[in-house]
Amino acid sequence: MVALERVALSTGVELDVAVAGDPANPPIFLLHGFPESHHTWRHQIPVLAKTHFVIAPDQRGYARSSKPEGVENYSPDKPVADLMALADHFGIESFTLVGHDWGGAIAWMAGLQHPKRVTQLVILNAPHPQIFQRKLFDDPEQRKASQYVRYFRETDFDKGVTGAALERFFSSLFVQHLAATVSDEDKAQYLVDWGQPGAMTAMLNWYRATSMIVPGMDEDVERPAWIDGPFPLQPQPTLVIWGLRDTGLLPCLLDGLDQLIPDYTLVRIEDGGHFIPWEKHEQVTAALVHWLGRRTAV
Repeated sequence: MVALERVALSTGVELDVAVAGDPANPPIFLLHGFPESHHTWRHQIPVLAKTHFVIAPDQRGYARSSKPEGVENYSPDKPVADLMALADHFGIESFTLVGHDWGGAIAWMAGLQHPKRVTQLVILNAPHPQIFQRKLFDDPEQRKASQYVRYFRETDFDKGVTGAALERFFSSLFVQHLAATVSDEDKAQYLVDWGQPGAMTAMLNWYRATSMIVPGMDEDVERPAWIDGPFPLQPQPTLVIWGLRDTGLLPCLLDGLDQLIPDYTLVRIEDGGHFIPWEKHEQVTAALVHWLGRRTAV
């Protein structure tokens, strides 16, 4: 059984948090991405709850969770701090961390910054920061695929969003990245979540707050030195699950991951798009359960 709790954090925000399983079991946190919620994990939560204590928050800015004003409140360090505060709230010292899309970006950072707390990492279609920034400079196809980020940063369509505008967002910008159809029930859930006061602006602020450089197609931008130098190795065992039909985050983003993660496992989902947690939920859940079981048995 999944319970939805409202949790006030020491970071000053309140999050809706889906909780399932026995608190005595090993804890696992699930972080969703844009433009979703804990509903991303609707297929994984019941399965994982058989063996784990599952915690899946609606991250700041999403659904009914707090939406602090100002772009600066959505820089990646803020949701990382929320994650650690959420673990503290439940009295959890160390845990497995799973992240998809923006949730994966936060998971990469949390794993690097808190290696004693994040003991295992699972990433779904979320690029490693160094590889992503490098490909945005060196790979024309990935640069082209990422131009939507520039639009999300510059658009003002989130101001005064109406029901009709949300429908247009769903049928154009969202649906074009899907490799599966969305049920009427799930569509209704998206529209309710996006229609919460300030939600669309808060969600887009995640893109506006990041320091990641996305050059225009013909733009000549100074190359950041950090993308070619040494980068800290990922300290925890890491499973990467990647849908190869993702049109926004291309398979080239897997290049070099094995050099950055000493304990690295990759599962490719050949026919999976970006939203594999629910588009290809059976394959994702099977890979996740298998990997977690193997790690436990070691």
